[in-house]
Amino acid sequence: MAILEVNNLNLGFNCESGFKQALFDVSFCLERGKMHALVGESGCGKTVSAMSILQLLPKTARITGGEIFYNNENLLTMPQRRLQKLRGAKIALIPQDPMTSLNPLYTIGDQLLEVIRIHQGLQGEEARKKAVTALEMVQIPCAKERIRAYPHEFSGGMKQRAIIAMALACNAEILIADEPTTALDVTIQAQIMNLLKEIKDNLKTAILLITHDLSLVGENADYVSVMYAGRIVENAPVNEFFTNTSHPYSLALLKSLPSAGKGKKLQTIPGQPPSIQQFIQGCRFNLRCEHCMDICKNVVPPVYKVGEEHFSACFLHKDDQCSIE
Repeated sequence: MAILEVNNLNLGFNCESGFKQALFDVSFCLERGKMHALVGESGCGKTVSAMSILQLLPKTARITGGEIFYNNENLLTMPQRRLQKLRGAKIALIPQDPMTSLNPLYTIGDQLLEVIRIHQGLQGEEARKKAVTALEMVQIPCAKERIRAYPHEFSGGMKQRAIIAMALACNAEILIADEPTTALDVTIQAQIMNLLKEIKDNLKTAILLITHDLSLVGENADYVSVMYAGRIVENAPVNEFFTNTSHPYSLALLKSLPSAGKGKKLQTIPGQPPSIQQFIQGCRFNLRCEHCMDICKNVVPPVYKVGEEHFSACFLHKDDQCSIE
């Protein structure tokens, strides 16, 4: 059952040259106890889509259409006071850079306790016990002592665990993990992803994983949405995605992954992703697509069902007559 649904979200930015649209009819949903990965190249709209859920957007941003339902409540029409109570409590953010996400002037405990006081209403020893329990849940050793440490006394992986603990302390139902392993070494990356999987499985938390790393998606996610230039081009269960990739862009991403075999030339996607200033008629991938047809240059492709829970926005699937090899 979906705990959060994003339906036909449209968003743009007020620029010096006028209003420029950045998101085009973005739709996806999160289910309890599942990890949904949102993938694509840098600048494709992954983070701004996630920030739209929390409405933590720059002043120049403007949502022009769509709905975002959390437990059947539309977050886009919700009063700000009600939304503020949900942020951090029921919908929590794990930011991209743990090194700069904690205040260096306050201890880890002070920052945890502030979250607990605001969202849980607990005080004194009761709040402190809750904070220690949260640190223990994310496997920080000697939590009773480390709660008095400052951020500079924590490694990058430990800081990321402390940020996750803040979400767990408030019993968040949804975690938005914005490239949570980017600033960490490979060993710590695996530890953080294993921790997120344990949270998902044991607490039935819904997790939105924003990443450009398809290896993380294959190992950890349950469902994947591929995004290109502000539009979702493919939605699929992870196993189906890797065994029956249906959109040319998704296939190009997979082919560009480094191969374990020796002597194989790394394949790249020709060209560059379009900027927000660039107007593209038809399919937004048509300038870089090796399968581009005349219709792709003039008409936005609809979404075709290509499998059970598997959807692709590509004219190659019109009338179910083509597959991509």
